[in-house]
Amino acid sequence: MAKLGIALDLGTSGFRGHAIDFDQDGIILSTAVTTRHPLPGANVIDHLHFALEVGLDWAHQVVVDAANQVIDNLRIDKNEVVRLAVCGNPIQLSLFQEIEFRDLAYAGKHKLESLGVVPPKRDAQIVKAPDIRGLDLPPDADIMIPPAVRHEIGADALAMMIQTGMLNKDEIAIVTDYGTNAEMALIHKGTVYTGSTAAGPALEGQQIEDGLLALPGAISDVKFQRQEEDATTVGFKRVESDDQPESGYLKTYVLDKEMVPRPGDTVDPTTGSVSEKGELEAVGITGTGVVALLSQGMNARLIYIPRINTPDTEIHLPNDIKFTENDLVEAGKAIGSVRAGHITLCEEAGIQLEDIETAYMSGASGTYVDALKAQQIGMIPARVKKIYQVGNTSLAMARDMVRDEENLWHMKQVADELRQHHCMFAASKVFEKVYILELSYWTEGMPLEQYQKFLKRYGLPSLKEVTELPEVIKTVEKDIPELGVMGLKIIPDIGQRKTVFFEDCLGDGACIDDCQENALEMEEQDGNFGVTINLALCDGVACMRCERACSEKVFDLIKLITAEVRT
Repeated sequence: MAKLGIALDLGTSGFRGHAIDFDQDGIILSTAVTTRHPLPGANVIDHLHFALEVGLDWAHQVVVDAANQVIDNLRIDKNEVVRLAVCGNPIQLSLFQEIEFRDLAYAGKHKLESLGVVPPKRDAQIVKAPDIRGLDLPPDADIMIPPAVRHEIGADALAMMIQTGMLNKDEIAIVTDYGTNAEMALIHKGTVYTGSTAAGPALEGQQIEDGLLALPGAISDVKFQRQEEDATTVGFKRVESDDQPESGYLKTYVLDKEMVPRPGDTVDPTTGSVSEKGELEAVGITGTGVVALLSQGMNARLIYIPRINTPDTEIHLPNDIKFTENDLVEAGKAIGSVRAGHITLCEEAGIQLEDIETAYMSGASGTYVDALKAQQIGMIPARVKKIYQVGNTSLAMARDMVRDEENLWHMKQVADELRQHHCMFAASKVFEKVYILELSYWTEGMPLEQYQKFLKRYGLPSLKEVTELPEVIKTVEKDIPELGVMGLKIIPDIGQRKTVFFEDCLGDGACIDDCQENALEMEEQDGNFGVTINLALCDGVACMRCERACSEKVFDLIKLITAEVRT
């Protein structure tokens, strides 16, 4: 009987897993990834809000059911699994373990005491599979749970620091996981300053009209190719600027089945007409493609923030894929929250942005994005000398733990010894001020000169222009460097489906029509009307448009969410 291990990354935008064969020197057998997170909502705050509303038991069930789906799609014999290691942020791991999580939702000792909340000790531990309710693995299988430094600094942040090696270098460096919940850590004089911001899923291709995660078929990069003729001949319109956009084409790059970028079609950005066929067909655009499109569009004056400078205010990509002004705003808010985080950490450390020497980029967006384009639009400090792109550090950490238990205890040692200072961005006046400026820039078109004046008035680190291109070092070519001998399995539908027949429902479909995420379907049975929900598509209790749309006021989202799973 073979001995197998599983590495599982419980990411905010989706789950990723490896199957590992201990009998073959720990080789990776297969990989499975979800295209969404199973909980309703667009970010970690939505997931937390959902768990508070429906209860820990329901949230745990959804998370573990999704973990079981990932395990099933690894295409192995589960009876041969002897060890599973998980990694993720404190919220995801708390829901997975089914332990107290309200200390992550409320700030202040008195508030927690009034609620009777005793924060759990989130330390490194190994438990058995039955200790994780509903986990479909053999009862003797070990489940490895990594530590947190404090509840604000979780295993995913530790993974970033350990996997990049930044803790062992004498430099001023910053590492950022460019995901839905953007974790970041700044190291200066031996102290690590950490923070995280609910940037939203735009940097991973979600909440973008034609966006998707970094998956085969996704546009991961674009390059603007200029033409010789005058820009005024191609029909652009002017938007609050004396500068006409340049004429030219957008060359796209699309991820193949091995998650490697290949040339896609080259198109006219005003019409989408193809000037040159590529190797691969595109099905959507991922977050790195969005970053590249912003950089190239701003350079070519296709984009004049917050407007798109084309006749229909859209940038056209292959196969009727488009980028809209609403997409521009969503991306800008995400980028702005990252830059606000960087400025805030520098203020906490008492340094300027230009003092940062090295930047590490982790996560799918941090791997596939063109680092120089990302730097140009403010995702990386302007004066860094080196940029490292390091892949999915959370999955890499889980993989290392599975292969060697000592890596779990090394994480504990790092957590215990780390000199750290955590900044709660939600309670930071510095972050609040800077993020308001970012919103003014990205959504209202505030000039950068005015932005700089406000920073100076607030006594905060200023923004600099890129004067010298940094060295870019890609330590991995793909977010997940090895997919295994059986390759990658994509799980496009991770959501639980639940159905409720509401008494007095008219079946007019108002709730269906008002759901922007297409998460609801109408059911009819013997003249009665009900609603089916796909939890992974739902925006959760932060939205509630469906409930408000019900003219008879019989729709109950919480009742629907907590119904029995539809079979």
